[in-house]
Amino acid sequence: MTKTMFLPLLLLHLSTAAASTSVSTECTVSTMDDYPVPVRREVYGDGRIFDISHRYTMDMPSWERKDGLGRFLWLPASMKNGSLANNSLMKLPTHSGTHVDAPGHMIDRYFDAGFDVDTLDLEVLNGPALLVDVPRDSNITAKVMESLKIPKGVRRVLFRTLNTDRRLMFKSEYDSSYVGFTTEGARWLVKNTDIKLVGVDFLSVACEDHMVSAHLEFFESREIILVEGLKLDDVPTGIYNVHCLPLRLLGAEGSPIRCILIK
Repeated sequence: MTKTMFLPLLLLHLSTAAASTSVSTECTVSTMDDYPVPVRREVYGDGRIFDISHRYTMDMPSWERKDGLGRFLWLPASMKNGSLANNSLMKLPTHSGTHVDAPGHMIDRYFDAGFDVDTLDLEVLNGPALLVDVPRDSNITAKVMESLKIPKGVRRVLFRTLNTDRRLMFKSEYDSSYVGFTTEGARWLVKNTDIKLVGVDFLSVACEDHMVSAHLEFFESREIILVEGLKLDDVPTGIYNVHCLPLRLLGAEGSPIRCILIK
């Protein structure tokens, strides 16, 4: 076939296809999904990935409050009111929900020196981790720590306690009877283990009566990172890869954090 014969045949084919296919030139919106329903999950990948961070809600517990966190999200720019896009404004304490503590949280000289959440070691916050169940009749004392028999070399441990059984992170009122580390329990961990990431299932790693002193045991070396308010219900004990990413908040001694476990 010559080039002069091919061109007319090609034009004929294209014109025939165009005649048989109706193509809309208008921008339209599908009506098939006018009311889609979002799916909110805790487990992904056929049980391989667990989201262990709490969803932020107005009635989640907040430090020493009886009525929960309260309103923390506003919509100053709304498409319903003529804005080109929806644009939310968020305001909440940095130690709300699942969050991370920096050394400047309770050691003022570290705060002044700039040891904020932006300086936390991401290598510590991400890697192999052990999820353990703590005896339900006690705070985390030195005796409890010794009984857990956590092997040397384990660098990241998540401690599930009575707080999870009592669902304290799902109650609006802050409950000061939560389980946490005592000062001697924190000191035993620092001196006798290789743990650098400590994860707990309420808003504070330290029990109420040892609030400051237990934190100081963890913070003094600036080597241990505390992740608080984890959601550990329905997650089997064992070894996982943990991934925790705080916001890069310059000057902040705490930050909300998204944490997941991967089998």
